[in-house]
Amino acid sequence: MIKAREFFGLRLVDGVYPAKTNVPTHAHEQAVFCIALKGTCNESYAGKVRSYEGFTVEFLPSNHCHALYFPFVDTRAFSIDVAPSWLEHAREYSLRLEHSIYSHGGLLSGLLMKVYREFLETDCASPLAIEGLTLEMLAEVSRRPLGVSDRKPPRWLVAAEELLRARFSEQVTISELATTVGVHPVHLAREFRRFHRCTIGEYTRQLRIERACRQLRDSTESLATIACGAGFSDQSHFSRTFKRIIGMTPAAYRATLSSH
Repeated sequence: MIKAREFFGLRLVDGVYPAKTNVPTHAHEQAVFCIALKGTCNESYAGKVRSYEGFTVEFLPSNHCHALYFPFVDTRAFSIDVAPSWLEHAREYSLRLEHSIYSHGGLLSGLLMKVYREFLETDCASPLAIEGLTLEMLAEVSRRPLGVSDRKPPRWLVAAEELLRARFSEQVTISELATTVGVHPVHLAREFRRFHRCTIGEYTRQLRIERACRQLRDSTESLATIACGAGFSDQSHFSRTFKRIIGMTPAAYRATLSSH
């Protein structure tokens, strides 16, 4: 464990798990949010294996069983244990929090990274900010339709995702993407948002930031070089977008994760 903080019924942990560690099947007494920061993890949950890498996020309700394996390298993750009082209060507003959420990138990932930024701060405002962001995360979990994350996307949507991942640093239009996969642009945009809970533009921006995060963690390249390689027009645009999505500057992110 690198650091832990507790307040308002929340326990926040910045932890490192050694390679080859196997955590047998277990359940948590409290609901848990978790986001992978560095490394990889395989989770066995509900008869399936879910893989985690940078920006993969999970919400696990209390008393749901899972097992973890960290196969290759030391893995760093940030987690939040949420006391039952939080969930009871959320249910007063009819929030549904009984199902697990597993996703890569997107709004929930961005909110967790902003909590992480506040967790690293030591000023008197950070607890209040974390409280508000945690409420937003609970609302986001509740909004996700049951079963959407487990439903298999159509082949053309998978092809569109693969094209975006291969060309995220380029300026690919929705019309060009729709023509390539053989669907109408409106249908592509609507179905993409339904499955990913973000627009195609937001998804592409997230891919660029993820690539930048990998370079910031694992290389000594300059910020200007990283910005160019990720498809940003200039370093200032990159830095603004990075801080808006991650909640901290690229330099602060590099200093935080590269030091452990």
